Amino acid sequence: MIWEVFRQEKPGDYHTHCGNVHAPDREMAKQFAVVQHGRRKPTESLWVVPQEEVGEVDADEVAFGGTTDKSYRWAMAYTSSTEHAKEVIASQQEQEQAEADRQRGDD
Repeated sequence: MIWEVFRQEKPGDYHTHCGNVHAPDREMAKQFAVVQHGRRKPTESLWVVPQEEVGEVDADEVAFGGTTDKSYRWAMAYTSSTEHAKEVIASQQEQEQAEADRQRGDD
């Protein structure tokens, strides 16, 4: 039987797929997962799941993200060559200079 293994590196991190093990039962699969996947990198925990229990939903079955065009939300839809971008950069530089002057005491 094939078991899929997911590893969590640090507390609070997501578990990510790191491979699989071949084992006859759950306990052996957990032991094999520790030996094969838990010792190579820092590991907080492992999930060991029977391969046939892992479900997949792909783009052929579902329209992920809805059907409306929301490309305006992606940063790649914006260009940095506009006057507004230059104004923002100039403003940031002015703020940094003012902060440096305050720290030196140049009021």
